Amino acid sequence: MAGRIFGLDAQMLVDACILALAMLALFTLLSYLLFNPAREMLKKRQEKIQSEMDFAATEKADAIAYKAEYDSKLKAVNKEAEEILSQTRKKALKKETEIVDEAKAEATRIIDRANKEAELEKSKIKDEVKQEMITVAQVMAGKIISTSIDSKEHAKLIEDTLTEMGDDTWQS
Repeated sequence: MAGRIFGLDAQMLVDACILALAMLALFTLLSYLLFNPAREMLKKRQEKIQSEMDFAATEKADAIAYKAEYDSKLKAVNKEAEEILSQTRKKALKKETEIVDEAKAEATRIIDRANKEAELEKSKIKDEVKQEMITVAQVMAGKIISTSIDSKEHAKLIEDTLTEMGDDTWQS
């Protein structure tokens, strides 16, 4: 066998088969011991990642729902604030109207009181004028009596004086 580079003999074939069987057994053993745990670890990792993605999707949906709820509550609060402001404006306008009405009523009372006081003052002045006229009439009567005019002339003089003064003087 000296001239062959690659000698195929039975021993080599048996050794090759034994080596192939050993490699198959080793591959099966390593597959069972190493590849299966690695595959399981990868499967668990995929499941964990999937559950985290599902959890994240759920959390995102919850966040969207909370945001929608927050927006609706915010709108409700804004609406309530507008309603409160509207009520406050109405109350302020009502109060303003009440104050203006009270001021008008007070002004009317003041004007009425001033008119009454003016009437009283006018009445007092009329009384004073009447008293003054009576005094003048008494002085005239005194002068007439002192000049000894008879009673006919005296009555005529008083009548003439009163006629000259007229009813308007007594009533104004």
